[in-house]
Order: sequence, then structure tokens, then C-alpha cells
Amino acid sequence: MNPGSNPNVDAGEVERFDRLASRWWDPDGESRPLHDLNPLRFSWIAQRIALRGSRALDVGCGGGLLSEALARAGARITGIDMAGAVLDVARLHLLESGLEVDYRQISVEALADAQAGEFDLVCCMEMLEHVPDPASVVAACARLLKPGGKLFLSTLNRTPRSFAAAIVGAEYVMRLLPKGTHHYAQFIKPSELAANLRAAGLVLDEVRGIAYNPLTRKAWLTDSVVVNYLVFASKPA
Repeated sequence: MNPGSNPNVDAGEVERFDRLASRWWDPDGESRPLHDLNPLRFSWIAQRIALRGSRALDVGCGGGLLSEALARAGARITGIDMAGAVLDVARLHLLESGLEVDYRQISVEALADAQAGEFDLVCCMEMLEHVPDPASVVAACARLLKPGGKLFLSTLNRTPRSFAAAIVGAEYVMRLLPKGTHHYAQFIKPSELAANLRAAGLVLDEVRGIAYNPLTRKAWLTDSVVVNYLVFASKPA
């Protein structure tokens, strides 16, 4: 699928992530924060739904860090992304890991048109702040869930602290991420995301913050959602 053919895909964002493709699985490369956060995100999901035998979807899967963790736990996982070069790297890494993941270059809206109501859980981590219309992504995720299905999201709050941490600190001071990775205007307040969930017919179950120390490379859950936060929602049965 051509990224430019979907109105809810930023072609510049796709190109930016494609440039990182060859180094996606390098834990000390530009994707270092994703490597550091992935165990926390995975355990948070695993504590809230039985993964073995579940039908799972990873939206904005990138090079497959979370997809492979879910597959290793026994989920039947589909990973979708619009960055073709990154998906190529994800598929190649399966040769090393020996896991099974169905990677597809397709938008979440298009997949929802084709496979509505087929997934027990849908994950969308660190993607909502990179699309023009995050509400459209949330609505599509809701359509993809089975009744009783679970949705797991993570994104960045739109606060001065998040600007300082995710843009000034991560991109310019510590250079953990390439400059231009994030755009402050696209960060999403929890109240805005909660409204999107309600509009999509989902029930908000939990919101937790993520704290991250880039020096020790440790991440942990916190009650503060001022920077990065996780959301857990359910589709009524």
C-alpha cells in the first residue's frame, strides 16, 4: 500500500522511520528507548489478558519488538505498519528469532474494513502521536476487537514536561532519538484520548504513567501521566 494513498498517514513520518529500519534491533541505536520500554509495556499487557492462544494485533508494529514479545508468549500475532523498509527488517528478524508473526503493510482503517471483530487484543504503542487523526486509529482499533476484546495504547501527554523530556531532552540534549521524531502539537492529553475511546464505544479501564531514566535505562509504572502514559480499554461484551 502506498502511504500517500491513505489520508491518515503522514508520508514524512513513514520516511523518517524507514531511515531507521536497518538499526531497529540495535539496543544501543536510535531505537534504544523502545528497547528499554518494551519489557514494561509487554508485562503490563500480559498482566491484563491471557496471551497464549489469543488473536492479537500490533498496530504501528515497527521492526517488531512488541510483536515478537507477544508471539513468544503464545499469541497469534499480526503486526501492521505503513513503513515498508521497517517491515522488511521485522520479517528478516523472524529468521533469527524463529517466531511467527504475520506482518502486513496496511493501515489500521483498511484492516478494520476487512477484519472487523476478529481480535482478542489490539496494541497501539507510541503511534498515535505520529498520525494526522488519532481518533480514526482508535475507532478502527475498536472495530477490530471482538466483543469483550482489550485495547492497549501508549502515547505522550501534551504538557511542558513532555516537551522538555521527549523533544528537548531526548532529541537535542541526550540525542537518544533523531531530531524531528516528535511534534509537540501532536501529543495527546489523556482527556482527549478518553473522549476518543468513548466515541468509539470503548470503556476506559485504566490509565498509568511511565517513568524512564535514560541514564540507567530503567522504566517503571507511575501514577503521574505528565509525560508518557499507558491506556487500557475494553469493548463491551
